[in-house]
Amino acid sequence: MILRLGLLVLLLVLPALAAAQQTAEKSEAYQVHTGDAWVDAQLQDINHYAERYPDSFLDEVARYAGVSRGYIAALMYTHGWQAGDIYFACFWAHVIERSCRDSVQAWSRAVPEEGQPRRWQAVVEELPVAPSNLHWRALRHAIVASHDHWDRPVKLDATLQRQLGDRAQRQRAAAEAPAGR
Repeated sequence: MILRLGLLVLLLVLPALAAAQQTAEKSEAYQVHTGDAWVDAQLQDINHYAERYPDSFLDEVARYAGVSRGYIAALMYTHGWQAGDIYFACFWAHVIERSCRDSVQAWSRAVPEEGQPRRWQAVVEELPVAPSNLHWRALRHAIVASHDHWDRPVKLDATLQRQLGDRAQRQRAAAEAPAGR
């Protein structure tokens, strides 16, 4: 009886361990190319965070990018999208006031030359709203806010440090902000 129970546990646990290993290997190899090195590094970090806390990741994107949780869960679990790409697609769409589906469809249509990685930078330039510094600034601020929501450290570059201050300053500003903002 104990042998059967042990065998049953092994049969249930081994596939889960193998899937987790594959996900970790896929994430380790993950690279993103937005054209902004700071954003790229943060998206890689978000990708690692989402491996460990997928529900928190899905909740963040759904709540703050205004995307259906079911849609982003389908991108992640059914279509095999990396969390960093989901985050970028949905938050970029949010800052340019388009649907996340627009970004997803543009990414899906962007087929790179053989041997080249897909690049968000090229996709962003193909979307109907021309990227501006204000869009990039809003995206960077969203990334910092997500890290704050997750109580996760984020290293700010000099520009973000001037704009947002340190974590304590950001928390004070959030507490003082009017409700609904």
